[in-house]
Amino acid sequence: MSGPNLVYFDLETQKSAAEVGGWHNKRAMKMSLGVTYSTARGTYEIYREDEVHHLLQELQRADRVIGYNVIDFDFEVLAPYSVFDLSQVPVLDLMQDVEKTIGMRVGLDAIAEQTLGCGKTADGMEALKWWKEGKLQPIAEYCCYDVKATRLVHEFGAEYGCVFYFSKKTQRREKVPVIW
Repeated sequence: MSGPNLVYFDLETQKSAAEVGGWHNKRAMKMSLGVTYSTARGTYEIYREDEVHHLLQELQRADRVIGYNVIDFDFEVLAPYSVFDLSQVPVLDLMQDVEKTIGMRVGLDAIAEQTLGCGKTADGMEALKWWKEGKLQPIAEYCCYDVKATRLVHEFGAEYGCVFYFSKKTQRREKVPVIW
């Protein structure tokens, strides 16, 4: 496949914010599983914590990493595993981009539901429960689905120049212009 290698990325954690003393301690949450989708490969890749160095290599080699809240969350969780500065990775954080436009944070579920007509299959708290139960398969499926939702939202925004969300303020579906 020609063109840049876009790597869509998401991860789940082993610990909650409450378990590590708050959101300011994201680096202590530890990765349970990370998932990528590479446009060069055309497939998903699932990484366990003991394979995190392979995940980091893929992110470092990508022409662009695309994620949802990837800068403020996923990269913070990954930072203790990395020998290189993750801020040097070319990244498009869809959440930050939407936030700059509308002035507030909107979750992936809200954007995917209004843009694509499908929401998330679970949430991070369920993934934490599965981790504690030793159930990696449901975590992998959930994380793959989030990567797919991120990819589809990005592709929609790139093609149509906008995405949508439901505004609690106006009580209607609102358009968010994007340049992706």
